[in-house]
Amino acid sequence: MQKRPLLGLTLAELQNVVKNLGMPGFSAKQIASWLYDKKVISIDDMSNLSLKHRGLLKEIYEVGAEAPMDAMRSVDGTVKYLYRTGEGHFVEAVYIPEEDRATLCVSSQVGCKMNCKFCMTGKQGFAANLTSHQIINQISSLPEREKLTNVVMMGMGEPLDNLDEVLKALEVMTASYGYGWSPKRITLSSVGLRKGLKRFIEESDCHLAISLHSPVPLQRRDLMPAEKAFSITEIVELLRNYDFSKQRRLSFEYIVFKGVNDSLTYAKELLKLLRGVDCRINLIRFHAIPDVDLEGADMETMTAFRDYLTSHGLFTTIRSSRGEDIFAACGMLSTAKQEENKGKLI
Repeated sequence: MQKRPLLGLTLAELQNVVKNLGMPGFSAKQIASWLYDKKVISIDDMSNLSLKHRGLLKEIYEVGAEAPMDAMRSVDGTVKYLYRTGEGHFVEAVYIPEEDRATLCVSSQVGCKMNCKFCMTGKQGFAANLTSHQIINQISSLPEREKLTNVVMMGMGEPLDNLDEVLKALEVMTASYGYGWSPKRITLSSVGLRKGLKRFIEESDCHLAISLHSPVPLQRRDLMPAEKAFSITEIVELLRNYDFSKQRRLSFEYIVFKGVNDSLTYAKELLKLLRGVDCRINLIRFHAIPDVDLEGADMETMTAFRDYLTSHGLFTTIRSSRGEDIFAACGMLSTAKQEENKGKLI
């Protein structure tokens, strides 16, 4: 019988585990401490549980910590890790060290259903949702985990399309029984799915980043098919109902494509769309991917775009590009080749 992982379980789920095994209720907090504070990799290491109770646990469960299968290192220090997530499935997570912080870009799905024109993950197609175990394992089994200061749910997949498991993982990251991180250390990025956006805002205090990429609905639909189901104007109207003026941050991601959305005409449309919304814009350089007829705007154009928005009261930054040489930059994650050649991976 394949054993079930404990890693990624919430305290409520651990309470059910110990109840079903006839263990004392306080054992749930002890197990949580071993998993998320002491970060053990074996039930045998949970020394304040009796031998009998460790034995009961081991009959059905394991910690479930699984080290990455492979790593690619960029010249800029970025590291892309490959994790196995079930039979024949893999995801990538990206560790981004900087002078004053270290960020992990975490995946929530194997592939993605959104099929954004500029994203390699979308070209891969959708294969599976990740469990909270598989999401948390990307953090727990990261070789640099003790250096982490921030997590961004911006890896493979659309987090709001797997919201139950993502919310469980976010609970583990922020709860006192788990990693105990401030929600300000975590940002979730989404195209803006109607079914999950409202719930995420109301059930989590983590930062939110919306993939915008064009303020013109017809053009955004061409770049992002999800626009058909939930338009950017509807997304912004929904967001107006919430207060982002305090600790929680709302940002919009905007990849700048040469000759597509890079003129000041689009900057003016952004100002109209976001008027009165407490937010910021992150401009992102486009990283070319195979078989996509888009080019990135040059830095001079991006700088002019940023300066125009900032001068009109919309705080705007140009996000630094990291890991492009190992296909770890924004929009470049894909495990299609690994899945095609899964028999060659050991």
